[in-house]
Amino acid sequence: MSHNTFGQLFRVTTWGESHGPALGCVVDGCPPGIPLEAAEIQQWLDLRKPGTSRFVTQRREPDEVRILSGVFGDARTSGQVTTGAPISLMIDNLDQRSRDYSDIATAFRPGHADYPYFAKYGVRDYRGGGRSSARETAARVAAGAIARKVLGEGVRIRAALVQLGKLKIDPGRWDWAETRNNPFWAPDAEAAARWESYLDELRKDLTSVGAVVEVHAEGVPAGWGAQLYGKLDAELAAALMSINAAKGVEIGEGFASAELTGQQNADEMRMGEDGPLFLSNHAGGVLGGISTGQTVIAKVAFKPTSSIPTPRRSLNETGEEIEVRTTGRHDPCVAIRAAPVVEAMTACVLADAFLRHRAQTGGGAFVPGQDGRR
Repeated sequence: MSHNTFGQLFRVTTWGESHGPALGCVVDGCPPGIPLEAAEIQQWLDLRKPGTSRFVTQRREPDEVRILSGVFGDARTSGQVTTGAPISLMIDNLDQRSRDYSDIATAFRPGHADYPYFAKYGVRDYRGGGRSSARETAARVAAGAIARKVLGEGVRIRAALVQLGKLKIDPGRWDWAETRNNPFWAPDAEAAARWESYLDELRKDLTSVGAVVEVHAEGVPAGWGAQLYGKLDAELAAALMSINAAKGVEIGEGFASAELTGQQNADEMRMGEDGPLFLSNHAGGVLGGISTGQTVIAKVAFKPTSSIPTPRRSLNETGEEIEVRTTGRHDPCVAIRAAPVVEAMTACVLADAFLRHRAQTGGGAFVPGQDGRR
């Protein structure tokens, strides 16, 4: 099975299965000399781990990360720093219940990757989906923590759940601090209250629902990305679409830009004290595949959780027509725990873009009205 690696200079390879003994990742290309402790990675994993509320899977995993390589510390340093060698991270799986899947060992669950995996490889791990399980995203969050260290404190990446089914937040009530005050990563307290009763009803009806996560990356300077085949927005879209259960990505206005006129869509510019000042951000911080210095904004649409206890018509490996009812512990809305994953993938893409930009240009960028590279 190939294609488990993404990135060019900041390269991430994830490994492991949902019901295997462990999972993890190898991060290659991290510059040397960056302070890195396991606790700095753990803080992000704790935001993604299961069992944190009644609205997510009750699988109990501490998701405790171990750094196996790529760091060094001795009496001459105040802590561990990266060495430039590959950083290997491992997270043990401690709460698997593989017996929950014994009844569907040969069945193709509708909405899952069971059939295409079997059609391609002739073998599949039916216990939670193996590599196709959202459990794999724990490794991505761990890699994203290292990417944040590469980017430094000047780049701030935050994600929020902005739509659950047909219920949307009110942008006028957007409060980033609120995302940590409710179990939905919602930036709108009133929307979170509505979602709570809505999800309780969905659970009673033995079904699930999709949602939309929006991510903002502030502090990204102008110049990251490349024209044509290295577009920052294209690579960001590809990374976000690679998240399990993602079915759509928009950059900036996205599909809504098709309804705008040229006058409405153009992000007009004026001269500010520190350089160009944009009067709007319909482009989502990227033009021509290159960052503009504005906030990079993307949205990701996630499908409803496919594992539901309601019987669904399907087939098994012998072609027999059957009904499938999935038991076990599953999220009624997989996107609830997706915000940290979206943040992590955004961080990895930006870290890669930063290192490539620095390699090609030395990190400089022309700023109108200021001395600089022209």
